[in-house]
Amino acid sequence: MNASFSEIAQALHEADRIAVLSHVRPDGDAIGSQLALALGLLQLGKSVVAWNEDGLLGSFRFLSKSEIIQKPPAERQDFDVVVALDTATRQRLGTTLEAIGSAKTWINIDHHASNPGYGDLIYIDTAAAATGEIIYEFIKDAGLPLTYEAADALYVAVSTDTGSFRYPNTTARSFQIATDLIKGGVDAGTICRNLYESYPKRRMQLVARILPDAAFDLEDKIASLTLPEAIKQDLNIQPDDVDGLIDYVRCIGSVIVAIFFEELSDGKVRISLRSKDARIDVSQICTQFGGGGHPLAAGARIRGTLDEVRHKIRKIVIDEVSQHI
Repeated sequence: MNASFSEIAQALHEADRIAVLSHVRPDGDAIGSQLALALGLLQLGKSVVAWNEDGLLGSFRFLSKSEIIQKPPAERQDFDVVVALDTATRQRLGTTLEAIGSAKTWINIDHHASNPGYGDLIYIDTAAAATGEIIYEFIKDAGLPLTYEAADALYVAVSTDTGSFRYPNTTARSFQIATDLIKGGVDAGTICRNLYESYPKRRMQLVARILPDAAFDLEDKIASLTLPEAIKQDLNIQPDDVDGLIDYVRCIGSVIVAIFFEELSDGKVRISLRSKDARIDVSQICTQFGGGGHPLAAGARIRGTLDEVRHKIRKIVIDEVSQHI
């Protein structure tokens, strides 16, 4: 059962030292939610750190005060409260877990249906299009300061997790929160230009390298892109350069399920799955491999070679689509 906003607010008000964490390979929702909550807590005079395994990705450096988001230190630290945001499973917190020595209270705030409800105080709202929507409502309900910088961060959270208000998860609630933030001074045009129209040249070079090798299955109902480690090294690809590349095949009219395979340097393959049909729940596929997400958007990291993982996942997706469509 969800904790109330007032219970979460009480735990944060009573704490002196707080860690705000998010998942590995953080997206705009993770970064935006993390930054907004951390800034609000700093305004209350709390001692706050904001960590994720990858630190602040370059594509979000335009956000004012975002430099407070850091990679976790090598030495363990103790906290009164640890807050995990937008993180479906505890393991998805990555190396930040190793940096937590002790914590009196763990708070878990998320919108993923696959979240098992880890932590002491849990607030999971699967109807929210983004964790940023929950954080906005929590900040308002708890009377935390909503600075201009935090408002920008929350707009990023909602915009990115709704695909700039294009995905099926977008609701009237999403638009209302965006409206409130814009009324409060958020410059939506500038934020969207930074998010969607400021890619580095290497990303375009990457697209040119991988698109010709796109694979199609089941009469083009399934499409996949593959990114080998060698190409990443050759082009000096950064983690955020890869975000959104799956949309190049997802947007094809015949495609029902899109898959992105990224070879990692640790002997694993990162997979991202996107479904355009509610009958194909990709989060159920990803949970088989320790991942998770939403019915229409999910991911996982699977140990194995690129060829092994590609063969395994494509077969599973082909079977699912054949069975239901």
